[in-house]
Order: sequence, then C-alpha cells, then structure tokens
Amino acid sequence: MVNEASPSEDNAETPPDGAAKVIAYVRRRLLAGELKLGDKLPAERELCGLLGISRPSLREGLRALSVLGLLDVQQGRGAFIGRADISVIGDALVFTLAQESNAVEDVLQARIAIEAQAIRIACRVATDQHLAAINEKLEHFVDSLNDPERGGAADHAFHLALVEASQSSTLITMYRAIEPLLLRSHVERRRLAAPDPDVTSYLVQAHKDVFVALVNGDPEEADRRIREHFEISARLRRSRFLKSI
Repeated sequence: MVNEASPSEDNAETPPDGAAKVIAYVRRRLLAGELKLGDKLPAERELCGLLGISRPSLREGLRALSVLGLLDVQQGRGAFIGRADISVIGDALVFTLAQESNAVEDVLQARIAIEAQAIRIACRVATDQHLAAINEKLEHFVDSLNDPERGGAADHAFHLALVEASQSSTLITMYRAIEPLLLRSHVERRRLAAPDPDVTSYLVQAHKDVFVALVNGDPEEADRRIREHFEISARLRRSRFLKSI
C-alpha cells in the first residue's frame, strides 16, 4: 500500500506541512475518482495515521477545505465531500491576479479563449431555453447602453449566458472564477464608450451578429464573430487616446 504521507515528486525537496498533506490527499482522491460528492472521509484518527500528521494539523487542513466548500464538516458525524464554492475560488484568483500589473488584460485574453470555445460548443448543444435567456440579456444590454453600471452588468450577463449555453461545466466554472475582474472590465469600458454613439452603435450590432450566428448553429461564423467583436472592441478602446490628442 502506498503511504499517503510520502511527498510527491513535485514536493520531494520540501515535504508539505500537515494541512497541505490533507489538502493534497483530498485532491488526489477526487482526481482519481475515489471520492465523490457526499462521500465521507475516514475518521480523524485514521487520517492522522494515514498521513503521518497531528490532529491539530489535520483539523487545520479540514478547515481550509471547508472554507472552499469542498468539505461539509458535521459535528459528531465527520467530514463529507461538498461542492466547491466558486465565489470563494474566484475571490482567491482575483486576489492573486490583482497583484499583477496587467491583470485585466491577461484575464481578457483568457476570456477570449473560453468564450470562443464555449460558443462553438453552444452552436451544437444550446437549447431553446438557453437561446431565450441570451435574447433576454441582449434586450437588457440594448436598453442600458447609456448607463455604465447597468450597461456593464448587462454586457457581462450576455456573455455569461453565451458560456452557460455551452453546458460545459469546466468552461462555466473557469469563466465564473474570473467573473469579478470581467464585470469590472465591462463597467470600465462602458464608462469610456457611453459618450460615443459610434461605439455604442457598433456594440449593439456586434452582439446581435454573435447571437444570430449562434441561433443559426454555425460554429465557424460564431467563432469568427466573437473574435472579431473582441478585436474591434479593443481597437475602439485604444482609439480614445487618439481623440484626446
């Protein structure tokens, strides 16, 4: 039997502390499919012996996983596998990215990759309910063009609905993890675009073109439209500097 307390190859030089061993143990078993939602972890004494750690270290690791929503610790019953709280994971990611000088631009690049793949999938699997939801978000978007706060939120809601139409849990989770930065970016861009009727007119047509391509179920056209939208939007944002000269 493999000793769970043994450090992995990645941590061979610096063995993980007790709490890190708990997190690594749960992560390994989840990835291996040995633990699933609702499964109960071994008792504390068994886990301590298995991982070679003290009870305080074990509880520290369990608390960390509980904060993420990955564990449901029930007094007197034990610890059960829960569903991760994406808002907590998103906050952790935002805190990490916020320390980078080009965080927003970097996140926007990730957004392009996620949305382009999501809309290709959505062309095949989107239901009438998904399309109706996107159409509703598009109407809200058009109605809020001159309000940076409402307009930014509506713009984000439209793009989130596109990703959700892919029905890909992975893409949706990744998108929601960067949601706070995306929403901020939408609002900031809308503040710049609101005074410019040419920009707002373009934004309306671009979103409609993306939606039409999705409704037609054309993945190549949808991919082209979404990437074109991102490219032109970036160019319009940069053009504001020229107008100020």
